[in-house]
Amino acid sequence: MANSGLQLLGFVLALLGWVALIAATILPQWRMSSYAGDSIITAVAVYQGLWMSCAWQSTGQIQCKAYDSILNLSSALQATRALMVVSIVMGIIGIGVASMGMKCTRCGGDNKVQKARIAMTGGLIFVVGGLAALIACSWYGNQIVRDFYDITVPVNTKYEFGSAIFIGWAGSALVLLGGGLLSCSCPGKAGYNQQYPKSKATSRTPTNKEYV
Repeated sequence: MANSGLQLLGFVLALLGWVALIAATILPQWRMSSYAGDSIITAVAVYQGLWMSCAWQSTGQIQCKAYDSILNLSSALQATRALMVVSIVMGIIGIGVASMGMKCTRCGGDNKVQKARIAMTGGLIFVVGGLAALIACSWYGNQIVRDFYDITVPVNTKYEFGSAIFIGWAGSALVLLGGGLLSCSCPGKAGYNQQYPKSKATSRTPTNKEYV
């Protein structure tokens, strides 16, 4: 059974990764305009995120506009949105479940085996959320790469990786690592032996009185 220090480390890593996923979902820098090839470098940089697109001027002014219609968005963007929201929701559930099962908390009763199972369940929820975020970021990144190397796409409309997608990859890795550490709380044979000790042998040696 995992010790309290390992559980606390896994919980902190998963919590940090969850915060990073929230930041990545909100930030508009999922992809930015590319100046590769013969494209003319302008004074405006275009950033596109999951919820809005922004134009960053050289004077420091930023103008952002939310997407008007969901149906006009590409399928990759819609899927990325859904998966990132699912990962955040799974993170909230994982935080609540893991907090009840950790050894350093008093929630979930005094049964060590039961608390270990709850902590393991919280870790598995974190792993599912981390996988959802990893798939979302990788899917979106694959779409950026495909459009960049597609010869039918005009050069001045190509994009490169933005900072938000790297934050999403880092956050999903932290959530997966933290969830994996929490999943090590699975009660082993030692936990079962402590909860249900083996009964002593019922056989007894004959005493002198039995021969009288």
